[in-house]
Amino acid sequence: MQQTTSSVAPATTPAKIRLGVERRCIDYVPHSERHGKIWHLGAIWFSGSTQIATLAVGAIGVAMGANLLWTAIAAVLGTAFGTFFMAFHSTQGPQLGLPQMIQSRPQFGYMGALLVWVVALVTYVGYNAFNQVLAGDTIHNLIHIDPKHGLLAFTVLSLAVAFLGHDWIHKAQQWIAVSMTIVLIIFAVGVGFSVKFDASQFSLSEFHGVPFFIQFFAAAAYQLSWAIYVSDYSRYMPANVGVRASFWWTYLGAFIGGASMMLVGAAAATFHAKADISAAVQLLGDSIYPGFGVLTLVLSLAALVTMASLNFYGASLTLLSIADSFKPARSSVRARLISLLIVAVAATLIALDASGDFLAKFGDFLGVLLYLFTPWTAINLVDFYLVRKTEYSVREIFNPRGMYGRWNWRGLSAYFIGFAAMIPFSSNGFYIGPFAKLIGNIDIGMVIGLVVSAGVYFWVCRSLDTQTERVLARQADVGLDVDR
Repeated sequence: MQQTTSSVAPATTPAKIRLGVERRCIDYVPHSERHGKIWHLGAIWFSGSTQIATLAVGAIGVAMGANLLWTAIAAVLGTAFGTFFMAFHSTQGPQLGLPQMIQSRPQFGYMGALLVWVVALVTYVGYNAFNQVLAGDTIHNLIHIDPKHGLLAFTVLSLAVAFLGHDWIHKAQQWIAVSMTIVLIIFAVGVGFSVKFDASQFSLSEFHGVPFFIQFFAAAAYQLSWAIYVSDYSRYMPANVGVRASFWWTYLGAFIGGASMMLVGAAAATFHAKADISAAVQLLGDSIYPGFGVLTLVLSLAALVTMASLNFYGASLTLLSIADSFKPARSSVRARLISLLIVAVAATLIALDASGDFLAKFGDFLGVLLYLFTPWTAINLVDFYLVRKTEYSVREIFNPRGMYGRWNWRGLSAYFIGFAAMIPFSSNGFYIGPFAKLIGNIDIGMVIGLVVSAGVYFWVCRSLDTQTERVLARQADVGLDVDR
């Protein structure tokens, strides 16, 4: 497989961004088509985080009774923690030239990977349903049209960007990054000098463990949930961009964007606790300067459009990966369009049927994501960095009877053991585990799941003959780029 050294890549000049309809789906991106600059990763993940849904995550602690200071601390620390794991996945894209979820086959098997793909697909659809509801409410607040009409308009626009594909999404995110950087700087200065909060909102003595840790893990889960996306948007990068560079550009972009928007959300929820999050942000912004709240919402809504495009795009690739497990097929624009329409209809039906109490349900949804993706991210990263050490065969990943097997007991066992280990330590709207009760209903399942899943997978892989597999992988991929 493609190694981390640049010597394996043909000595070609990276192509420029192509603003036509993307033609590749889940297939390998050859080196001759690699393009983009490493800073593009910072822009796409900064912009992906600077949208309205992130505001809602930052408001969870305030909604549960925490003051502004402790909500802010929990949000920043949780963002830093969750983004750490997410950013490591970003380095996989340039090395493998494949979307994120298809890379799960070596750990779980050709058919076993369906487990995580179905979870990912549900996540994509669920996230976009929440995004669509939030967009409809925001459009209603801005121009007073029926939220469902706004929701549908938002969906069509997001779908159009997703259909155009990878390069259009990157370009849109770069423009959003510039705009939102300016807005967030003005917001920070304005809140510091123009908005007055009660002194109790900054009291260190007002610490409450439950809302603090719920906010911490909600922020961490929100950032960790990006893990299923990241290689989708780094796979076109040249293979020699470097692991450190791809990690840090992804980490800093996602962390700064996510933490900044969560702080805005926390401040807005504190400023106007009775309003929904979009209305609260508008009121807070207008208190800084008349009309600034509206401008902030408009730009956040534009960022949400591109975020929904990322969701639709990723869901499309995941659905195509699922379909490929049953009937391998060549990638095409038509296949991508059909898969986009399927996931869009599913998300829209859920969104149109959604009820009130959005923030509480969104928090519960993030909690579910935390449990489902924690074991996967641990297994995937351990396999990539410690077990197979970045070397895979692209051809064998797409081979139903290939070297990675149809069902990989190692990955599946580590996943279920890690998931089961989390349950006694979990605390959410559905269940409170016995160990969570002992520590005041605080959910530490994420930490347990990461450690157990990673440890079990690394231990069971001791019997894996990686040296022989590495030789076979290199032999299987001889001439891979020539075929493309």
